[in-house]
Amino acid sequence: MRLHSLPYSPTVPQWLRTKALQHDNEGALIRSMSKKQRQEYYALVGRNQQPLFDDNYDDTVCLDERHRQAMIAYVHDNPRRAILRRMLPDVMRRCLHVRIGNRSYGAFGNLFLLRWARKIQVQCHRKHPATGQPYEETADYASERQQWEAAILEGCTVIVTPGISAGERLMKNECMHRAFPLIHLQKEPIGAFWKPEHQRFDACANGSLLILAPWNLDQMGSVRGVPSDTDYSRFHNLNALAAEICAFNGEARILRDVYSD
Repeated sequence: MRLHSLPYSPTVPQWLRTKALQHDNEGALIRSMSKKQRQEYYALVGRNQQPLFDDNYDDTVCLDERHRQAMIAYVHDNPRRAILRRMLPDVMRRCLHVRIGNRSYGAFGNLFLLRWARKIQVQCHRKHPATGQPYEETADYASERQQWEAAILEGCTVIVTPGISAGERLMKNECMHRAFPLIHLQKEPIGAFWKPEHQRFDACANGSLLILAPWNLDQMGSVRGVPSDTDYSRFHNLNALAAEICAFNGEARILRDVYSD
């Protein structure tokens, strides 16, 4: 059905006839429609695909030139990200509510990583308990890291970590750089329009990453008398959750799924 014929077709609703008379090209016509009208229009004209861009928008006040350039790069990369989300739904999956054991999470990425046979937690304190050195600079850390990488290369092994301390962060980044399987726990909630930044987005696209955001992290309880909404308690509570994930061998239950953006 062509644009110039819309006002005269008996099958076209009145609202669309009126709008079609006001515009001389389809792009302008579609931009004038509400979300519900666009859905009706695509069904009417026989489109079997959705438009590339999302219905909602993000308005941002740029604080400086660096922020402005970052937003320009984000806009330029948006079409690629949208295409990847639609081409790879199994590994780019966003779920608002996943039940893992007795806890609830938001999730983004490859949920199949939860089924892997061996899950290894990477937990590192900031200082070595005996020497007081930064832990990531010690021989103990180097030895542990060799063991983690050897286990990954053996196969069927996924690293689980919040990536908070320097040692955890180094291993998390190594996993993403080398496409090693990784389950990353974060404190930020995952909502309907949440998306990971570029590096984690690409790791999700190649199927090597699952991001989990626990519900009510700051209500998990204090650690050693330190309030639960502090970085200290979040570090310990996220690592406690990482240990639970490693011990989990059941089926995650998806209670609320979000496929579209």
